[in-house]
Amino acid sequence: MKNLIKDLKKLANPEKAKLLQGFFKTGKGDYGEGDIFLGIVVPEQRKVAKRYNDLSLKEIQKLLNSKIHEYRLTSLFILIDQYQRTENKKLKKQIVNFYLKNTQNINNWDLIDLSAPKIMGDYLLEKDRKVLYKLAKSKSLWEKRIAVLSTFMFIKHNQFDDALKISEVLINDKHDLIHKAVGWMLREIGKKNQAVEEKFLKKYYKTMPRTMLRYAIERFDDKKRKFYMKK
Repeated sequence: MKNLIKDLKKLANPEKAKLLQGFFKTGKGDYGEGDIFLGIVVPEQRKVAKRYNDLSLKEIQKLLNSKIHEYRLTSLFILIDQYQRTENKKLKKQIVNFYLKNTQNINNWDLIDLSAPKIMGDYLLEKDRKVLYKLAKSKSLWEKRIAVLSTFMFIKHNQFDDALKISEVLINDKHDLIHKAVGWMLREIGKKNQAVEEKFLKKYYKTMPRTMLRYAIERFDDKKRKFYMKK
């Protein structure tokens, strides 16, 4: 693990770090308050993760506990790789439980978006999904976003019900990051089956948050977009 940290520190870019601190809203009172960036691009983090993809969960935990964003994201890339490489059902379950135990450390939107579908979504493809409803009803912004993003994997397999039900649970959520996540998943449903998306929209478009709606109808033609944006 020490070598992994050395490798990441070598890639640090202070100028880029400043930009990322702003982009990921790390100021006082913002959703990413306290998050520290080294300024390392994602492809470079993926390369480092590949070199250290056999870290133990104990070592991954230490990285996830860090306030440094890139340590957490790199550790998640390692976790995804370990999950995808194994056929051992017990190990997959162990990784999923570890992921759920660490939701407080998976605490920015990119960390969730890059990991939740590949770990939680994949694991629950053929399983009971109650855990996602529990997360969707959480007070934690990040647990709610994990619930939404996990359904991305279901949508890819033409399974829309849970994405729509979780969207309903979160339809009146106050946070912009949830509006964007729900709208994005509705748009993904529309790519697969626009009629399914529109059935949902016709029920909620007048009352759902505008950001959520804009994300959901992004791929529609002008006429349809104008129709849905009218109240």
